[in-house]
This record gives sequence, structure tokens and C-alpha cells, in this order.
Amino acid sequence: MHLGLGIAAALCLLASLIPLLPIPHGAVRMFDFARLQILAFSAATLVLAAALLPFDTAAIVIIGAALAAAAIQIVHVIPFTPVWPTQTARYEGADGTADFLSLLVSNVKQSNRDYDKLCAVVAEEKPDIAVFMETDPGWAKGLRPVLDDFAETVECPLDNSYGMIVASRLKLREAGVQHLLNDEVPSISIKAETRGGAPLRLIALHPEPPIPTNDTMGRDAEILVAGRMARKETLPTIVTGDLNDVAWSRTTRRFLRISRLLDPRQGRGTYNSFDARYPLLRWPLDHIFHSREFELVDIRRLPFVGSDHFPMYYRFALVPVDRNDPPEKPSEDDREEARDIIRTEKSRDREPIGTDWET
Repeated sequence: MHLGLGIAAALCLLASLIPLLPIPHGAVRMFDFARLQILAFSAATLVLAAALLPFDTAAIVIIGAALAAAAIQIVHVIPFTPVWPTQTARYEGADGTADFLSLLVSNVKQSNRDYDKLCAVVAEEKPDIAVFMETDPGWAKGLRPVLDDFAETVECPLDNSYGMIVASRLKLREAGVQHLLNDEVPSISIKAETRGGAPLRLIALHPEPPIPTNDTMGRDAEILVAGRMARKETLPTIVTGDLNDVAWSRTTRRFLRISRLLDPRQGRGTYNSFDARYPLLRWPLDHIFHSREFELVDIRRLPFVGSDHFPMYYRFALVPVDRNDPPEKPSEDDREEARDIIRTEKSRDREPIGTDWET
């Protein structure tokens, strides 16, 4: 019993300590993802050790290791629970007193061909703006019934799992496909006009996924470039998409400091959007971040549509008075790390990760 629980506690502690290393590599960063699962395993090990082991030195070590692992995980995930203060204010005005913006964001999974399920969800929710990722030509055709209901679309269907479509019921003043760092990884930036006539900026991203055999420079750099863009933007701004990173990671927290954007999940919940197929292996992979001009009306995880991601729905109010908590400011280390990561990625010429996964 000592041996089994000792191994379990040691593994939990090791898995909790590894992602604290400031190393941008998939073998390190992958441990950021399963913090909820590691927390549950640590708590189970702690309870079993306390209940079953005799009170001796070995038991104290095992309990201490499990407790330390659980504490590390709690520090990371507790901001995404209701016990933590919210960062984004809840809109409390009456309809008609502010501009509203609704968004649906969905990684469709390129190899998934259940077009009708996603079309039905989009038709029911009727978002002002919809963002679809991993869209190849087949998905561009399969989504056509609902895309035709939008006033304007920006389409970049690709066969490499990085295709993207943004559809808008709002008037677009500007729209374009951008390649922030890699010619095979697009993003889409639009300048839309709300129904009340207010302009806003939306940047949709889908950077590379982390894998244990590669560094995460491509993903981290693209997220940071978007953060810099958001920081320089003078309009109300939203950055959204499948960032292939979790809400509590070192990369995402640094992005928030660099961009000065807010995360509406803080103080509310994790809203685990991946993996939609396996309930015990889920974490928050699809994100939306916003500038301080927005307050939250609604945030929901939508039904299963055949993808490995659940679609996410968001509704915001664009308000004249800022009641949000101020974002944390970036440190000089943040700025220096961002410069180094972006500079390194710009100097490389390579194929993005995962271009053949969905073929």
C-alpha cells in the first residue's frame, strides 16, 4: 500500500512541478493541460493515504507530496471557479441601453463531416459573428446553408487543418486574412460595426498545437503577436479562437498581461471545450478575450457537433462606463520574453505542426 500510494503521490508532484519550468517545449507545456485531472488524482491519493496508511514517516511523506501537488494545481485553476472574483463585469442594464455582440466559435475538426449538426446549432443561436476553424473546402461547402444567412464572410478554407472562416451579420469596414508568422497558418482580422454604429476589432486565431517532441515557439509567438496587436488597437477589441493552450497556462497569462485584455471565465468557470468526446479528458482550449469596453451577458458551451471541440457561445454588451477589474500589467521580463520568442520564430522557415493529422 505504501509503495502504490507513494508512486501515485510522486507522479502527481512531478506532473505538477514540470510545467513550472520556463521552457517552451511540448514535453513541458503538455502538463499544463491536465491540471484538473492531476488535481483530482492528487486529492484521491491524499484521501486514500490519510485513510489507509498507518501514521508513520512514509505516510507523512506521501501525504505531503500529494498535498503539495494538489496545492499547486489549486493555485492555477482556482481563478476559474466561482470562489474567485470575476475579472469581467456582468452586464446589468436593460436591453436597448447598450450595443450587444454575440459570437459563436467552433473548431469543426476537419475530418468531421457532420455538417448538419453544426449548421443546426448556428441556425438556432443566430450569432452576430461566427468563427469556424479547421475548415477545408468540404466544410466551406457544408456550412453554406448557414453562411448564406450572414451579411459578409471572410473565407480561407485549407486542407492542412488551419483553414478558417469568419461570418458576420454586422457590417464589416475592414476584413482580411493574415499570416502572422507562418504562411500556412492564417488568422483573420475584421473591423465590424455594431448595430448601434460603434466600431470594434476582432482577431481570430488558431495557432499550432503543442506536441511532446517539438518546442512550442510557433504557438507561443503567434499568441504574443496577437497580444501586441490587441495592445496597440484603439478600438474595442476581441481575440478569440482555439489557441491550443489552456486558460491558466504561463503562455496565456503572459498574453493577457501583454495584450491588457480580460478573460470572462475568471470567477465563473473553466468552460472546458476540449475533448468533447471524452468527459474525463477535458480542459478549456477555446478562448475569448476582450478589452475593457465589454461586459459579459452570457457564456455557454454548446452541444456536441461531431468535433473534438464543443462550440462556444458568448454575448457581450459594449458599454460607455468601464466597471471591469483592471488587467495585470506586463513586466519587463514579459516584454523581453515576448521579443525573444517572436524573434526566434520569425527566423525559422518550417512546416507547421499537424498539417497531415486530419487527412
